[in-house]
Amino acid sequence: MTTAYVIVTVVGAFMAAFSAASIFFRAKWVVRPLADYGVPHAWWTPLGVAKAAGALGLIAGLWVPALGVAAGIGLVLYFTGAVITVLRAHWPSHVAFPLMYMAPVAASLVLGFAA
Repeated sequence: MTTAYVIVTVVGAFMAAFSAASIFFRAKWVVRPLADYGVPHAWWTPLGVAKAAGALGLIAGLWVPALGVAAGIGLVLYFTGAVITVLRAHWPSHVAFPLMYMAPVAASLVLGFAA
């Protein structure tokens, strides 16, 4: 396990947890776009739970690598779905946001497999 892997994994977990908390606390700058994209209100909490679980899984993966891999893959799939949702809603200027959250998670997976 390299220092770079640990740092990138912790950053990815923090960003996923921050994104989950933003949904849980209904931050206007998060829930307004969700409504604009057509994401049903009933999905918001489960989506936040998925991100929170992914964040916990990334951290747990520092000790149990299989959990980290599963969490990383799950978060990459989650944020890929977010990119697709944003594009389907015709908001291409917002695609950078889910990609920004996906980047450290994807980097964590790459660094984990490289180690």
